[in-house]
Amino acid sequence: MTTELLSEDEVEIVRLVREFVDKQVKPVVHELEHANTYPEELIDAMKEMGVFGLAIPEPWGEAQVSLPAYCLVTEELARGWMSLAGAMGGHTVVAKLILSYGTQAQKDRYLPRMATGELRATMALTEPGGGSDLQAMRTTARRGTGEDADHYIVNGSKTWITNARKAGLIALMVKTDPQAHPRHKGISILLVEKEGDEGRPGFHLSRDLPKLGYKGVESCELAFDAMTVPVGNLLGEQEGAGFAQMMKGLEVGRLQVASRALGVGRAALEDSLRYSQEREAFGVPIWKHQSIGNYLAQMATKLVAARQLTLHAARAFDAGQRADMEAGMAKLFASEIGMEIALDAIRVHGGYGYSTEFDVERYFRDAPLMIVGEGTNEIQKNVIARQLVKRGNVDPI
Repeated sequence: MTTELLSEDEVEIVRLVREFVDKQVKPVVHELEHANTYPEELIDAMKEMGVFGLAIPEPWGEAQVSLPAYCLVTEELARGWMSLAGAMGGHTVVAKLILSYGTQAQKDRYLPRMATGELRATMALTEPGGGSDLQAMRTTARRGTGEDADHYIVNGSKTWITNARKAGLIALMVKTDPQAHPRHKGISILLVEKEGDEGRPGFHLSRDLPKLGYKGVESCELAFDAMTVPVGNLLGEQEGAGFAQMMKGLEVGRLQVASRALGVGRAALEDSLRYSQEREAFGVPIWKHQSIGNYLAQMATKLVAARQLTLHAARAFDAGQRADMEAGMAKLFASEIGMEIALDAIRVHGGYGYSTEFDVERYFRDAPLMIVGEGTNEIQKNVIARQLVKRGNVDPI
């Protein structure tokens, strides 16, 4: 582990999470995955460890860590089960949004409960007809009149919203000015509090989406039919700033996704390394056959390179630099590498890699999510290219 980047306390936090994964997650993950069961007990254990408050400083939280440490914690969780890392991803982005742009009242209202995990948060960006084009969203929030003058009235829908059923707070991207030009100037973020198991009036959680992998957390479709949200729940009480706010938040989100890919890749490598030493063919462990040994060497090299790129971007963000290019590079490279390593793990395991009795088939099902999640890799390339042209080069320091 790259311990020189971390404080002593941060090293201990990462080790604590690693121990949690080895002792509590790995023994049960296979059964939970194939039962398609929500991991309530594991989530509660994460709350007790303070995982949901790692991005929240005092006076609202007690366990804030640097972004490199947060990335390494995410990697450890994803090494055990990518779904657990996903359960904290959007939550952290929302915490960062409130920290960076929220009013004092919004910070005091939400952050203490978010730090303990009592209140879990998610973000709602994607729409059924929008996909990567967030500025084309059709969900609107118009200011009410008369008795509703101090509320926004929200209509529209969102899809692929992770943790939507279990989260109590949703950072919802809406159009407050559909006629704005350029389009992003009309986008705002509302902090929507769910009320009770069925949500608030006008809020409908229509269904959970069936998925190839990522089984431990729900991904849902949401619909809003004249849902009212208090004006005071507008993030930062600033209309038209939502797109810029969310783009900054997604720098953290993309580093979290990159770290998830690292965790999946690392698990695939560890399983392959162990299996290749136990499995024999032609009288020797299969790692001694050059083709298998080459797979292991390439998997390890790719993994280390992707981790260093991710930590480089995390350091840039913590230094207060604009890090959309760096975060895009990390997410692009780590997610592609995670998929490649998962496939190589199946090659190393041979027929057993295709069996649900071995975890490598789960890694192969989970890995593609990171390629399309938090902005597709095609979008990342666009971001990288724009910033590369703007900056003119990639400085080594």
